[in-house]
This record gives sequence, structure tokens and C-alpha cells, in this order.
Amino acid sequence: MNLKKHLGGVSLMLLGFLFVSCGSNETESLGEGQTGLTTEGIKIENIKATDAEIMFKENPGMTVLDIRTPKEFKSGHISKAINIDYKAEHFQSKLEKLNRDQTYLMYCRSGRRSGLALDTFAKLGFKHIVHIDDGILGWKEKLVK
Repeated sequence: MNLKKHLGGVSLMLLGFLFVSCGSNETESLGEGQTGLTTEGIKIENIKATDAEIMFKENPGMTVLDIRTPKEFKSGHISKAINIDYKAEHFQSKLEKLNRDQTYLMYCRSGRRSGLALDTFAKLGFKHIVHIDDGILGWKEKLVK
């Protein structure tokens, strides 16, 4: 029985190291059917655009953040999305004005920038981010221009 407890503790430590080592510049893709990952007080759900489309239809009041450039945003975006440019100098200060207790659906073009932005959301104390990990490229529904 002592061996089981010891192995369980070692497993937890290894899992903790995995989260710490992956948390700085990368996001963990959870795959379809998995709900999310909670680290440092933030729940992150990595989902595909097709699943996000369903989620958005079921929750039409959900706040959507498009973190692409204004030019990309104007070329087509998800209905009611708010554009906050990840590459802009004022990115963090714009995020600071948002309600951190609210759930946000967040995307960029391919999922790369939005994946990198998750660190900023965590540092600012956001509670729940739904991240479209394949970006707007995976979105099949009609976009607004």
C-alpha cells in the first residue's frame, strides 16, 4: 500500500512538472470531447471551430474575441466579435478593461497567436477562455464583414 501512495505522489509531481514546462509559450491541445484544462486559476478549453460554432449557437450572448489585425478582422469575422489585435502595443491594456469573470470565446487566424495569448489571459486573472485552436480557418459558418 505504501508503494501505491508513493507512485501516486510521483505521478502527481510529474504531471505538475509537465504543466509547468508546457505552460510558458505553448498550449496543450486537448482534442475533441475533452472539456478543458485548469491551471493557475484559469480554465482553458481548446476546441475546434466546428465545436465552437455549436457552442456559439447555443450561447448567442457569449463574448467573442478576435485577436487578429484590424485588416484581417475587416476581411471577415464571427458575428458580434470584438477585435483586440494581439500584435498591437495596447493588447494587454485592452484586455485589462474586460470582465475577468466572464467566459470568452477567443480566436485568431490559425490558432497560433491565440495560443500564445493564453499566457496573457492567465497573467491578467481571466477565469475561463474557450480557445478555437484551429482558428477562423476552421470556421464553416458565414462570417460578417
